[in-house]
Amino acid sequence: QQEKEDLQGKLKLSEHLSQTAGKSEATPPPSKNIDLEMKQLQFKLKNSNNEITKQSTTIKSLKNEVQEKEERVQQLQAKISRLERDLTMKRHLIEDLKSRLKASQENEKTFNETLESLGKKVKALAEDCSNKKTSIDSLKQRLNVATKEKSQYEQMYHKAKDELEKKNLKLNNLESKMIETECAMTELETTASQQLCGLAKQSGHALETVQRKLLLTSDRVQEFMTFVKALTRELQHSVQELRKKIKQAKKKGELKACKKSLSQESVQLAASILNVSTTDLEEILEVEDDEETAKTKMEFEKDKEWLQYVQKLLEAQFPFASYLMDAIMEKLNEKKKLVEEYSSLMEHT
Repeated sequence: QQEKEDLQGKLKLSEHLSQTAGKSEATPPPSKNIDLEMKQLQFKLKNSNNEITKQSTTIKSLKNEVQEKEERVQQLQAKISRLERDLTMKRHLIEDLKSRLKASQENEKTFNETLESLGKKVKALAEDCSNKKTSIDSLKQRLNVATKEKSQYEQMYHKAKDELEKKNLKLNNLESKMIETECAMTELETTASQQLCGLAKQSGHALETVQRKLLLTSDRVQEFMTFVKALTRELQHSVQELRKKIKQAKKKGELKACKKSLSQESVQLAASILNVSTTDLEEILEVEDDEETAKTKMEFEKDKEWLQYVQKLLEAQFPFASYLMDAIMEKLNEKKKLVEEYSSLMEHT
């Protein structure tokens, strides 16, 4: 548009110049410079006209495009208005749907709550039903048991009734027999009292004889007890004496062996070193060692236990003869072994 305005201005100038050129023909002829300018201007005008035609064609094409675009814009505006109407409608629909959704959600919440409460109630009712079923089953079982017991008790009642009738008959028979036996008893009592008097006299004599025999047997038992105690003590004493003799024999043998190994001069030398007599030295040599003392203690304890065992056997209930015999035989065997040992030692010495 600016180029167009410039060209129109230039056209106006050229027209003005042509007018002035027409006037100047009456006047003296123009100079060469003016002709050149005129030619230049005409050339420019041609160019400008060409450009104007081009521009006009372009403008027309642009106008057409603008018209098309305006039409398109109008179509688009109509479309936009339609779309806006649709959009508003859709918004209204969405708002309506939202309100409906909220209402349906609230209804769903209430429905869910009611469903939960109903589910709980159903569960509770189901549990109650199961409990009632179990109670009904148990009651049925009890009823069955009760009916069975009732039938059993009825049978027992009938049996008891029959037995009672039988026993009543027996009782009547027994009562009649009792009367007869009472009569017989009175007769027997009279005869028994007479016989008992005679028996009492006889039993008195028999009791006296039994008491005498018991006293004799108790005296004999006491004597037997004293004999057993004396025997056990004597056995223990003899065993202890034998042990002492065996120890003395062993010591004598050891002393003789020592004396044989040691000469008389060495014995005297040892006595002079210890500053004691030869007899004292022999006594020192005869002192028992710890093992021997422990052994003697053990033997003494065993003898004590044996005596206590014999005492317990004598105080125990019958029969105890076999156990007493075993205990005495054990001690006798021990004595026998000790005698053999002592005789062998004596032979060696």
